[in-house]
Amino acid sequence: MIWHDIEDPNSPELDALGKRYGLHPLHIEDCRHRNQSAKVEWMGGYMFIVLKLVEMEEDDRLSIGDLDLFVGADFFITVQETECKCVRELIPRVRERSEGRRTDELMYQIMDGIVDSYVPILDGLNERIDELEDRVLEAPSPQTLERVFDLKRALIELRRVLTNTRDVAAHLLRTDSPLVAKDLAPFLRDVYDHIARSLDMVELQRDLLSGAMDIYLSSISNRTNQVMKVLTILSTIALPAIVISGVYGMNVPGLPFLKHPHGGLIISGMIAATCLVLLVIVRRLRWF
Repeated sequence: MIWHDIEDPNSPELDALGKRYGLHPLHIEDCRHRNQSAKVEWMGGYMFIVLKLVEMEEDDRLSIGDLDLFVGADFFITVQETECKCVRELIPRVRERSEGRRTDELMYQIMDGIVDSYVPILDGLNERIDELEDRVLEAPSPQTLERVFDLKRALIELRRVLTNTRDVAAHLLRTDSPLVAKDLAPFLRDVYDHIARSLDMVELQRDLLSGAMDIYLSSISNRTNQVMKVLTILSTIALPAIVISGVYGMNVPGLPFLKHPHGGLIISGMIAATCLVLLVIVRRLRWF
């Protein structure tokens, strides 16, 4: 078994290997065009597999790349379309233990390592969602809402990757190809179960984000209601002062205390007394 690891998909070495092992031109073209969906295809004496590499960036966005595998009876080709920490650590580790192993076993080990690399991403998303829930309760803001949308977008992308990868594992489990030995079925089933659990976690996180969105809208609504309540109370308390000052401001002859020496103080006392009465009434109604 010969393992060829190609770090640059545009390298002429890939074309040479394509002629040597009879690789289909469309598969080589897929290696050179990013953003392929995770998939497995059978072509003559080999199978072509696209696996997705996922990394979490600081701005809550996902960086998604491709790792392409050509699995033949006596050859194994890996094409790294993007530079990823997971692959930089995984391929040398698997290669150290590749002596005497079949190509389908190498395929399983790489696939299992990539699926395991999704778990830290899910843990990181859990931490971000917990932090976001606290922020939504304490200080809801437009920036918080924007972060909710960023995390929801990341979960949608991750769900798409996991769904397609699950289909790849299911397809490998159902195949009768001599390239995948029967004794590999329990290991592929374990990979399938890991992906299924990760998908369940993604669905749970989507529900948590939807709950955070509801909490945000509720917090904004409560804050608006509180502001309207304070303004209503202030307007109610200030109403007698506005009425009394408006009446005495018309300079209509014959109004009480208009010519009294202490008329200003009396009218001010009337305003203060009525405002105090309204304040007591509002307090008894438990408006605040």
